Amino acid sequence: MSRVNAASEIPPEDQATAVSIRGLRKHFGQKAAVDGIDLDVPSGSFFGLVGPNGAGKTTTLSMVTGLLRPDQGQVLLHGVDVWRDPIRAKSLVGVLSDGVRLFDRLTGQQLVEYAGLLSGMDRPTATERTLDLLRLLDLEQDAGTLVVDYSAGMTKKVALACAMVHAPRVLVLDEPFESVDPVSAANIRDILQGFVRGGGTVIVSSHVMDLVQRMCDHVAVITSGRVVAAGTVDEVRGASTLEDRFVELVGGRRVGEGPEWLQHS
Repeated sequence: MSRVNAASEIPPEDQATAVSIRGLRKHFGQKAAVDGIDLDVPSGSFFGLVGPNGAGKTTTLSMVTGLLRPDQGQVLLHGVDVWRDPIRAKSLVGVLSDGVRLFDRLTGQQLVEYAGLLSGMDRPTATERTLDLLRLLDLEQDAGTLVVDYSAGMTKKVALACAMVHAPRVLVLDEPFESVDPVSAANIRDILQGFVRGGGTVIVSSHVMDLVQRMCDHVAVITSGRVVAAGTVDEVRGASTLEDRFVELVGGRRVGEGPEWLQHS
């Protein structure tokens, strides 16, 4: 397997920065899904990654978390190179991927415990943490139910528990609120905000601009595989809403009332 080339070296042991990305690129055939991304995610931030469909968000997050090898570039998690020291890097991150397949013939409790065991913890610790997380995510009554019988929202929550059971320093969540009811979404937001207050870093990808604006303190907008704006939410949105600024940056808005055959008056 070829070595990933770094566009520029990132200083090691940069504890003020949770994630440092330099020169990240990924092609699928002739298409550049990610086209030279440079980005820093401050430690202890609630960071939103937003962009239109096909912008490269999921591909970027997959490379950041070690799930997809880049064609070029470097990613550091708290100073640890994801592709030079993948085991150590992956111990620092918890991942919730959009549409991820789970071992759904296990019960909810078995699945989260298994995730803990895979991360290297002993069984008593994995069991204790699993029960804490299931209680926190309102899944305690369904701990003995097979995951295949969970609703979409419950599946999202148990996947989040799997991402958190090893107490990572960074959580990377791809569309974590999709298919989740409003009450569960509010509970998840509280949990994530508590995680950040405790010194963790959350990176969340979402299409819901209002949610990102209310929840995140930093944001990056990507389109066509490139970062077009990054900074605090206030810096990026300026005097407008984040949604209006997003539309301005990525383009594509269609002005008009639609074809005449859709008008009934």
